[in-house]
Amino acid sequence: MLAEAGVRGSFFLIGQRAAAEPALVQRMVAEGHDLGNHTWSHRSLWLCGPAATRREVRGGHDAIAQAAGQAPRFFRAPWGMTNLALFPLLRRLGTPAVFWSVQPEGARAAAPALQVARAARRSRAGAIVDLHDADGVPGAGERLARALPGIIAALRGRGLALVPLRDLL
Repeated sequence: MLAEAGVRGSFFLIGQRAAAEPALVQRMVAEGHDLGNHTWSHRSLWLCGPAATRREVRGGHDAIAQAAGQAPRFFRAPWGMTNLALFPLLRRLGTPAVFWSVQPEGARAAAPALQVARAARRSRAGAIVDLHDADGVPGAGERLARALPGIIAALRGRGLALVPLRDLL
């Protein structure tokens, strides 16, 4: 869908999944998308001590780098939950933490039409729209697939350019 719409995005990958699907990760790179680290297992860093934080972040970073043939550019903590051990580690890895400003699905499962409306209403120039294709809420991937064309059209209809993080930041 992104290729058909001429959109390059940024994918925050869970290391375990990247290791299991290296061909998909390589396709993301070949199609011009940015890769970000979303930890090894999607464990909340809020609940991790320093050693567990290092394992989660470094494990995700290394798995993505191996699958992609290049290190991830960015990092996003699961649920945006961080701890004090995280930021010195990210500085050493050279991957800035990136959060979001718009989450169309919200805290609960949202129908595709509601996701489109939320994205259109809440997005402004410079917004980072956080979409989920899998983890968290059951059925998120299917709902996103149905909502994505409408989200793209709505944002473009508002005169917004859709760019990967490397261009935005």
